[in-house]
Amino acid sequence: MAVQVSESEQIKQFKEFLGTYNKVTENCFMDCVKDFTSRDVKPDESSCSESCLQKYLKMTQRISMRFQEYHIQQNEALAAKAGLLGQPR
Repeated sequence: MAVQVSESEQIKQFKEFLGTYNKVTENCFMDCVKDFTSRDVKPDESSCSESCLQKYLKMTQRISMRFQEYHIQQNEALAAKAGLLGQPR
């Protein structure tokens, strides 16, 4: 069963993605880029930026996993409360 997503919902999701992307980019830039005397990105700035982004991606993945686990627990609790679990078929 394919889920249809409306165009307005797709636009909303894309705007949210762009907002998050811009926020992460700004945070990593502010934390990592310190030398504006040259056009070149210094190796330590590049390394810092990559680490910053990796940390954000790992954190987002971990939060997503915990969120899914929470919803599974909530659904199981609701099903048990309704008497839907543990009954023979």
